Amino acid sequence: MEIERTVHPDRPTADSFAREQVSPKPIVMVNLLRFRERADYSGTGIDAAPASGKEAYERYGQAVVKLLWREGGQLLWAGNVRASLVAPSYERWDQVALVYYPSRAAFVRMVSSEEYQKIVGHRTAALEDSRLLETRPTRLPKVVLAATRLAVRARERLRTRGH
Repeated sequence: MEIERTVHPDRPTADSFAREQVSPKPIVMVNLLRFRERADYSGTGIDAAPASGKEAYERYGQAVVKLLWREGGQLLWAGNVRASLVAPSYERWDQVALVYYPSRAAFVRMVSSEEYQKIVGHRTAALEDSRLLETRPTRLPKVVLAATRLAVRARERLRTRGH
């Protein structure tokens, strides 16, 4: 079985994603990242000093943050993967990042900008494989949250009385 590795969407997928009419509500992009051992800048048009994939991705991150902020986005969370509990044996990720955008349109504007095109080569050089998943935040009804809080407090009280 051949494993497909992807770093960027193909052109038809990217075009369809950009054109699709969706809710103007906020999104969170889930980034699953696997770094190359050594960054591969060939074909990127960027003349950069040799680096590890992780270092190349840090270059990308430092450059993209101002574009992200300009669009009203922000990095919500990032972490290094320690273990995979539920995943195919061939799938391995080094880092996960959650990035907030005020809308899909803001994300598309950022990645379509001339400034972004100048820095995306660092991401390309850095990554062996990736996934980029658009999610829409959901909110639990207040009554569900309140009931959950009460249940947790009640359980804690019972536990502390038993000891």
